[in-house]
Amino acid sequence: AFSYKCPFYKVLTHFNSIVKLVSPATAFTFSSFELLLHNLVDVEYVKEAGNWYLRGYIDKPGGITVNDCETVSRAFSDKLDENDFIEDSYIMEISSPGLDRPLKKDKDFERNMGKLVEIRTYRPIEKQKEFCGILTAYDSNSVTIDEDGTERVFDKKDTALIRLAIEF
Repeated sequence: AFSYKCPFYKVLTHFNSIVKLVSPATAFTFSSFELLLHNLVDVEYVKEAGNWYLRGYIDKPGGITVNDCETVSRAFSDKLDENDFIEDSYIMEISSPGLDRPLKKDKDFERNMGKLVEIRTYRPIEKQKEFCGILTAYDSNSVTIDEDGTERVFDKKDTALIRLAIEF
């Protein structure tokens, strides 16, 4: 849980307001703000090497282009600066979540059923912390994969990372 003192909490609290403030005349490649929200995969606010970073990850069917990232970045940057929701100085980045994107939301799991995923656990299970298999089921508490014919069920609370696996 985020406290009200955390700048990221302010971003989340005001996100709907930020989206509503972005002018419909802005040259978004998305057809509506609802679609933009649907395609916002993740947001993070982190400190790295002494600098704060506000990162937004966006996606849409067919993938994201550099122009999509630029358009969204300019629109949100202007509105964030104008409304000053974050008191600290920060660097804003907008990008695709990448091929090895983490699976976090129900729609991520739905979209990737039947695909190869990598699971990393906080603690070793049978002397290993990394597992790879076909995503076969999920619910609010667990994720199930088929690992070479063996069904493995993981509690979400025990997983550090669940993401698409890249096959070479």
